[in-house]
Amino acid sequence: MRRVSVKIVRQSKDIPLPEYGTPYSSGVDLRASEELVLQPGGWGSVGTGLYIELPEGYEAQVRPRSGLALRSGVTVLNAPGTIDSDYRGEIRVILINHGESPYHVKPGDRIAQMVLASVVQLEWEEVSNLSLSQRGEGGFGSTGMN
Repeated sequence: MRRVSVKIVRQSKDIPLPEYGTPYSSGVDLRASEELVLQPGGWGSVGTGLYIELPEGYEAQVRPRSGLALRSGVTVLNAPGTIDSDYRGEIRVILINHGESPYHVKPGDRIAQMVLASVVQLEWEEVSNLSLSQRGEGGFGSTGMN
């Protein structure tokens, strides 16, 4: 497995560095560094106390934790959130509570996962027409009923 070095600063040594749950995990767990109560249907931004410097050509994606969503109905609102390589601010996670009860986020709670991804930027080639395809302009639901 290939590894990429990423510089990290953490505000509190009480919160562990993000780590992989298993040897083949693709995402590291992000933990809250502050408290927040999310009411049913409510959302808010939770700090992690982490600041990173990604190498050029990479982004970090902030994604939901499936266990948190299953147990509590709490997930990442803007999933996946994108952290660009030139961002140097605190990593914050926007959570939403789809559950029926208030959800209390406490410092140290695992609230999301972060995945490192390569970035390929597109370059536009403006043309008059696009080539034909079997699908054509078929949109939402056009490839089948299931």
